[in-house]
Amino acid sequence: MDYMNSGLKYTPKQDKDWDTAVQFLPASDNKKLEKKKGPGKVGAVIGVVIFAAVVALMTGLLVWHFHFRKDIRVKKMYSGSMRITNQVFEDAYENSNSSEFKALAKQVAAQLKAVYSKSPQLAKYYVGSTIQAFSEGSVIAYYLSEFRVPAGQEAAVDKIMSSMDKLVDKEQRTLKRPGNALVFADVVSSALDDRLFSRSFNKHLRFAEHTATNKLGQIQSPGFPDSWYPPNAFMQWQLRADPGHVIKLEFDTMHLEENCKNDFVKIYDSLVAIESRVMEEMCGYYSPSEPLAFLSSGNVMLVTMATNDKNNFPGFRAQISQVRRGSKGTTCGGRLTGDSGSFSSPHFPNYFPPKLTCQWSIQVPDGKAVKVTFKKFLLSEPGQEKNKDCRKDYVEIHGKKLCGEQPDGTAIETSSSNKLDVTFFSDASYVDRGFDAQFEAIDRKDPCPKQFECKNQRCIKKELRCDGWNDCGDMSDELNCTCRATDIHCKNGLCKPKFWECDDVDDCGDRTDEMNCGGCPSGQFTCKNSKCVSEKKKCDGRVDCADGSDELDCGGGSSVSCTDLTFKCKNNKCISKVNPECDDVEDCEDGSDEDNCDCGRSKFKTSRIVGGQDAEEGGFPWQISLHVKNFGHVCGASLISPSWVVTAAHCVQDDGRTRYSQPSTWEAYMGLHTQKKLPKHVVKKNVKQVISHPNYNDYTFDNDIALMELESPVTYSDYIQPICLPAAQHDFPTGSTVWITGWGAKREGGFAASVLQKAQVRTINSAVCNKLMGGQITSRMLCAGVLSGGVDACQGDSGGPLSSPARSRMFLAGVVSWGDGCARRNKPGIYTTVTKFRAWIKQKTGV
Repeated sequence: MDYMNSGLKYTPKQDKDWDTAVQFLPASDNKKLEKKKGPGKVGAVIGVVIFAAVVALMTGLLVWHFHFRKDIRVKKMYSGSMRITNQVFEDAYENSNSSEFKALAKQVAAQLKAVYSKSPQLAKYYVGSTIQAFSEGSVIAYYLSEFRVPAGQEAAVDKIMSSMDKLVDKEQRTLKRPGNALVFADVVSSALDDRLFSRSFNKHLRFAEHTATNKLGQIQSPGFPDSWYPPNAFMQWQLRADPGHVIKLEFDTMHLEENCKNDFVKIYDSLVAIESRVMEEMCGYYSPSEPLAFLSSGNVMLVTMATNDKNNFPGFRAQISQVRRGSKGTTCGGRLTGDSGSFSSPHFPNYFPPKLTCQWSIQVPDGKAVKVTFKKFLLSEPGQEKNKDCRKDYVEIHGKKLCGEQPDGTAIETSSSNKLDVTFFSDASYVDRGFDAQFEAIDRKDPCPKQFECKNQRCIKKELRCDGWNDCGDMSDELNCTCRATDIHCKNGLCKPKFWECDDVDDCGDRTDEMNCGGCPSGQFTCKNSKCVSEKKKCDGRVDCADGSDELDCGGGSSVSCTDLTFKCKNNKCISKVNPECDDVEDCEDGSDEDNCDCGRSKFKTSRIVGGQDAEEGGFPWQISLHVKNFGHVCGASLISPSWVVTAAHCVQDDGRTRYSQPSTWEAYMGLHTQKKLPKHVVKKNVKQVISHPNYNDYTFDNDIALMELESPVTYSDYIQPICLPAAQHDFPTGSTVWITGWGAKREGGFAASVLQKAQVRTINSAVCNKLMGGQITSRMLCAGVLSGGVDACQGDSGGPLSSPARSRMFLAGVVSWGDGCARRNKPGIYTTVTKFRAWIKQKTGV
């Protein structure tokens, strides 16, 4: 029986606010009640009527009060644990059906009632308690208590329960306490997550697993992997290890509904769902390649799962094992010496355990100082997002606490001597992946030899100083600069790259880079064709801009006259909404704006991956690697349907040695993440035909787009999905963030990457870009630059996607085309604008 339905049922006593024995006192002056002659009869009748009405009214009020007025009560559940110091754990306590378990549980429940009796409020609202489990140390009891609290009093009861340890102390100081009474210590109590005792649950399932040395156990959601997990169900798995060990829980599959309000899994460092002991809450779909491994602080752990009324997904599967306390991954700290070295939080890059304190004592040679750089720093948890005092998980260095999530390599601390202590603390709730750090001995007088020292103690190349890029991470390399003639001179003294001018993003911080951009004066609207009209004329039902842009985005799917900027539905009606396609809202009357929208989504939950700019496996499932047979990767491409691929025309032009225009030259690899590694989910297809755009110019790279048809359709999977094709009218605003991906060279003239790379770039004003690129930009080209130095598309990335996020999907904004070198500063990448070729793609592919 599940704990939500187990135990004795209690009926709360109703408060008596009124006395039901109501008496009416006699009048003091009897003469006033004497019958009078004449008109007195009428008065008597009126009096009787009034008296009867009063009696009826009072009777009605009494009936309503005692029979119909609802005493609204709210069910409140509290879970907790306590250590029984005068008991020794017996193996029989692990079995809730044993007589020993029942006897001790009865005694604990009775004593809990005595504890609650010390608070008048709790005693009045208390319903009952059930003891869920016992574990070692001396004996730890896990309980669940129910209260029926009058509406509006919940916060008051929460406050009392949060200091339950004081009530326990009060009960234990009672003089008339029995000699065999239990002694409680380490009392923990917190309100149970409301979602765990939902009335909609029609199924409660409970499982138990005790692992052992050299034993690998397994837990999984019911029905996994062949059928849906149960709807409207609450499930829990109580996990135990032997004394002196901790539990290791490793998920190889986590595939739930995307929204945690519907279905979720919660892991607790406990045997009951104590919210102050929750380690993590998960939902959605995680990549199997992503580490999802947890360690408990003791020898117990609880996994819970709650589902709504819909059949969904296969669920989860995890392996459980026990690890001896004190072994690798369960401890940290120690003495570190030498000129350099590294250290990390326990279990990194997996989740660190709760309730842990570690200290490293670092010592470098005499005369040197210690510099610690955190290459990865991930210490985030709910409740600590805005707190700068780091009350929960943190790293402390010479009195300074660090917490939250820090950009790679930007958290740096330096000592004033050759010794430095680093302390890591994790509290009892919510864990994260932790940190990876390195230390080195530095010269105190010259901590950054031949380099520039940032204010945050980071060292960068001197040539990066005053180049407009925030290389330090704290902007200290861009302060007190003298701008070059080719830079934007910000009024606040900063210098910025020219191609950030007029991109609708305030890069200077004072909008200098967005001034004098040919925009309209205040009170006027700038049309797409740069014409100015009064703001009052926007969305007035009349086209004032010649291109109709003043009537765009005027609310929902309102019908408007068709122009080059409006979205045309299948019924040939046009709507004013900008980019309505595949936004999960039907704007067209016929719903055609939501047709063919199974695209542009990674099946996996987006999360922080430890390690550089490597893309997550399955993170860009439309990315294709085009191989020349018997040679290897040459170009990238994007999957747009089961049979069709988009790439660059310059990838399929013949040269003296290779006939790139011939389908037999190519192999397309889908689902690939690492070159030369071909797991089962990677699919290789030959090419049936190659269609280069007929107007491609191999000198200017204009119209640089091509199509490939696969010899047979590919079956979509977690790792293979199409990207959404934008409508011809789709707007990719200047300054918007987009992604480039590929296996191209990591630097100009360098070797190709083996692992798929990703980088965030930003679309750039075409007029500014055209100036930077010497007038070579046509209307069919799109420019995108980087937000930080040294990142760009390069040789080998050609033909790959420029992916633009829109809500929960990605659209194919561009195709990697050309550039002036790779990652050169002030030299953005150039991409073929896909919207300009939407009709051609439709004509050739039907997509």
